Amino acid sequence: MERITEIIKSRKFGGNTNPRNLLLLTRNVLIGKEANQGFIFRLFMYLILIDVAFIYIKPIIYMVATMIKDAGNLLDPAVIWVPRSVYFGHLSEAFRLLKYPTAVSISATVSLSVAVLQVITCAIAGYAFARLDFPFKKFWFVCLIFTFVMPPQVTILPSILLFKELGWINTYYPMIIPALFGHGLKGALFVIIFRQFFSTLPKELEEAAKIDGASVFRVFFRVMLPISSSAIIVVFLFSFVWNWNDFYYPSMYMFGSKEVPLSISLSRLAAAMSSEAEQAGPSIFAEPIKMAASFLIIMPVLAVYAFTQRWFVEGVERTGLVE
Repeated sequence: MERITEIIKSRKFGGNTNPRNLLLLTRNVLIGKEANQGFIFRLFMYLILIDVAFIYIKPIIYMVATMIKDAGNLLDPAVIWVPRSVYFGHLSEAFRLLKYPTAVSISATVSLSVAVLQVITCAIAGYAFARLDFPFKKFWFVCLIFTFVMPPQVTILPSILLFKELGWINTYYPMIIPALFGHGLKGALFVIIFRQFFSTLPKELEEAAKIDGASVFRVFFRVMLPISSSAIIVVFLFSFVWNWNDFYYPSMYMFGSKEVPLSISLSRLAAAMSSEAEQAGPSIFAEPIKMAASFLIIMPVLAVYAFTQRWFVEGVERTGLVE
């Protein structure tokens, strides 16, 4: 360490090691020439990041540690995080109670369908708001913002009555069909993301295509959409994950269906265990089974994010969601 300090001092000050230069060196190392370059700032940032990461990682660690405990580990007060043995029986039981193959296929069908439809329709709407001129353009954009900030509870009752008249209650249609029109879960946000992205593209791309005789739709599908891959990835992943985890809309539209997505299946599992606990008394296996069921639900989403993390981060940066 002393040798490294001597090298730094000799390179920084040409061998001059008077107290003033040493004080300046210490200041540069600890604080930095700029506010975000010093050791103290970096240490402070790392501590904050570690704390925030722990807040999100701790529930996952607790979930995994609980679901692999057998009866002996559950009854042992000394075992909190790391069990003495690994037991996978709770996973198989949660797999059975969730009716996992059916529930995961429904969740995947709804989430993928809505994500693909929202990418297409929201991209068209975002391009229109960013590039085209039409009557009352600002007014319609304000209405779009209003639908984004409006709580879904405000419109849920009229939506239920409408879908009931159409015979769509207890089907997938109330979640999928609105996505055909750029609506659905967080549809307004996706339109804003595409609008923000298309607004940053140079107008010369459109002008060159129009000179060649391309129509508006041809410009969009042949020129603008192929170069908007970053926005497409962001919107697709957001839509897929939010629809996969959504509980509110499926619980409103599919409350009487026997075949339901994973979010509703988990809720029914928890309700059944609570009812059983009231009748027969609490069971030590209830919590591990719930943790195992939660693990089975989030694993597909974590796997998707693990494989698409690089493209997702790049897409978020390019769409202007972060600076």
